[in-house]
Amino acid sequence: MLIRQLHEWDISPTAAVALQRQLAAKLRLDQSLPENAVRTIAGVDLSPPDAESGRVHGAAVVVAWPSLEVVEVSTAEGIADFPYVPGLLSFREAPILLEALAGLRTKPDVILVDGQGTAHPRQFGMACHLGLAIDVPTIGCAKSRLVGHHQEPDEEKGAWTHLMHHREPIGAVVRTRTGVRPIYVSPGNNIDLDSSVRWALACSPRYRVPVPTRLAHRAAAGESLL
Repeated sequence: MLIRQLHEWDISPTAAVALQRQLAAKLRLDQSLPENAVRTIAGVDLSPPDAESGRVHGAAVVVAWPSLEVVEVSTAEGIADFPYVPGLLSFREAPILLEALAGLRTKPDVILVDGQGTAHPRQFGMACHLGLAIDVPTIGCAKSRLVGHHQEPDEEKGAWTHLMHHREPIGAVVRTRTGVRPIYVSPGNNIDLDSSVRWALACSPRYRVPVPTRLAHRAAAGESLL
């Protein structure tokens, strides 16, 4: 899978903030993604750093649509050199996830990312960063809120409300299971918010977390999926 070299990764946190603002202007967030345009979906996730070595493992898992059965798994590992700074996690984690994506033989039609898209202080979270580098529709599916405020969605599966920041919608608060805590969905690149919500729900037939990112979490932890 072809990966674009957007910039050097060895930069300071101050430079990273400026780069996020610059790259955010290049995002395309107005494109719908109909069901007939999708045959494969990928999920990506990263393991926590090893307590002794500091190494992290990233995984990209491709599933078929609509069966959500595993087609391909690619993993990568390395040291997360960039310091842990809230809002700058993509500079710490994206290089390893991009390496995992580069190992895929299958180019997915859409990628679900365990992390934020535009639901970010500078509207440039992990899903945005990856989406620009690979030029594939990407969706951020986060388990917690990084920024913004919202009304609680109704309890039924499929209910959602806008996540707002500075009076602008930056994502959605989506109930993927009835009576279970919602997830925070936002577009990364080459997709709009409505399509992002629709695909996050479509990929969550049983669990709170969408199947592709759930599988990527398991693969990053070392579980064999094939």
